[in-house]
This record gives sequence, C-alpha cells and structure tokens, in this order.
Amino acid sequence: MNPAARHLTVHGDVQGVNFRNATLARAEELGLAGWVANQADGTVTIHAEGTDEALDALMEWAEQGPPGAEVQRVDSAEAPPEGIDGFAMR
Repeated sequence: MNPAARHLTVHGDVQGVNFRNATLARAEELGLAGWVANQADGTVTIHAEGTDEALDALMEWAEQGPPGAEVQRVDSAEAPPEGIDGFAMR
C-alpha cells in the first residue's frame, strides 16, 4: 500500500527559529519521509509521506512548532507521494 502524503505550508514567524531542524527531528521520530524547506515569502513548506496517524501528529506539532516559532496557521493539502526515502532539509 502506498503511503499517504500531505503538503503543509506553515505561516507566521517560522524562519530563523530552528523550524526546519525541529521538523526534521519530529518527522524522523514519527517515521515519516519527505522534506522541509524555507520559502521566499517567509513560510515553511513541508512535504511528508507516511501513515495518516503520523501525518496527523506532524500537523498537530506544526501548528505549535519549536520554541521561538510563532505559527499563525498551517495550510494542509493532500499531495501525491513522491516515493522519498528518509526526511531532508532543502
């Protein structure tokens, strides 16, 4: 069975606060594959693949983020799985 995949866009004060490193650590704890990247508009984009339960847990975590982050909102959309191994920062 193919994993589910979600594309998250995190809005707020989320760059320069260790958000990508913390996302990488949380995604690995949850057994997710995918990537996280800063965007030019100040958002952080997360593409994650795994079980629905793990994706829900990552979404819940992203709504708070690491200490120092001030998350305003997280937009979530289903995405096609990219078949990625592991989780990376871009």
